[in-house]
Amino acid sequence: MSDFHTLRLHAGLSVAEAAELTGYDERTAYRWESGEAKPRKSVLEVLQARTPAPPVELSEPPAFRFIDLFAGIGGLRRGFETIGGRCVFTSEWDRFSQITYKANFPHDPHPIAGDIRNVDAADIPEFDVLLAGFPCQPFSLAGVSKKNSLNRAHGFADETQGTLFFDVARIIAHHRPAAFLLENVKNLTSHDRGRTFEIIKEVLQERLGYHISYRTVDGRAWTPQHRERIFIVGFREPTAFSMLDLPIPAERPTLASVLHGFAEIETPETPYSEGPAGKAAAKYTLSQHLWTYLQNYAEKHRQKGNGFGFGLVGPNDVARTLSARYHKDGSEILIDQGKGKVPRRLTPRECARLMGFDQPGKPPVRIPVSDTQAYRQFGNAVVVPVVEAIAKHMEPHLMEALANDRETERAVA
Repeated sequence: MSDFHTLRLHAGLSVAEAAELTGYDERTAYRWESGEAKPRKSVLEVLQARTPAPPVELSEPPAFRFIDLFAGIGGLRRGFETIGGRCVFTSEWDRFSQITYKANFPHDPHPIAGDIRNVDAADIPEFDVLLAGFPCQPFSLAGVSKKNSLNRAHGFADETQGTLFFDVARIIAHHRPAAFLLENVKNLTSHDRGRTFEIIKEVLQERLGYHISYRTVDGRAWTPQHRERIFIVGFREPTAFSMLDLPIPAERPTLASVLHGFAEIETPETPYSEGPAGKAAAKYTLSQHLWTYLQNYAEKHRQKGNGFGFGLVGPNDVARTLSARYHKDGSEILIDQGKGKVPRRLTPRECARLMGFDQPGKPPVRIPVSDTQAYRQFGNAVVVPVVEAIAKHMEPHLMEALANDRETERAVA
């Protein structure tokens, strides 16, 4: 009996479903099934991640309960677990993100719900804090440009993504949590000449009655990457909380803290790094053809006075924003490998570090998906240390709100 066969059965998948999930054709999957051929390690890891883990009995009650909407690979969740929160509901529609999420939170007693539009708010268990990185494509500069070129609607006129904010609103309206944290791209405030953000504020403040505070935060203070995102915090009851008071670290890390062969947390890891020094694997070096194309493309736009081009950086530098399109050519963050040498992409492990998922003293995040999917997932993620800082900033106000709720419940009882 092959390992593929065993893991496929444990995951509850047919051969065809397993083939689709791992990105191979059905004929290849049947060869794995029969033992005629052996699949790559990454294939087995994908199936392993789909295998349900036994629930863990949690004896101690959490400080608070939260739900993780548009969860991606759990970046917001990681921040709020550091202050004693427990996730009681997760929603994420992308099947590959679900794989990574399950691999890193294998003992959740609750399944991952798919499309939040199909979830009745009454079916979500009671919670104290709502976390939601609602889809940013309808509001981002890149997303708006793409939709305009396709003559498609964007913002709240986009029925498939823009209106997902209203699913967040209906869940808040039903459960009335003590607090929430919403995350989006910085362009949210200027989209449609500010009208989109005015609607969001009107819904949260006037219709739902929450007291909100928001701020655009650059992850640069925590990791070596310029990544500006807006964070909106809301409390149901009046509070002195303000995002403007969020402490920002004075230290500014460089790429040496995340690059293979430089980082203190380096451990050689196939297939991302190789050799005793743990340097990046050779496969991440660009082809000469792609490198020539990127140089010519940059020069063409330079002559036109445009700023388009690749971003070439070294260990003492800071990266541009990692995007979900990084898998295509890696052009926004190329690592200089020395004079006369072709640069390379970041590896998925380096992306995990750049986004703060991997930190000294903590287990590295599991990456059970292909490089292409990993780049997309980290490019869509939040900078975890930023969320940790916001959670810690919210903590005393949240604990006070929850204590008041409990006191009110006792008085009513």
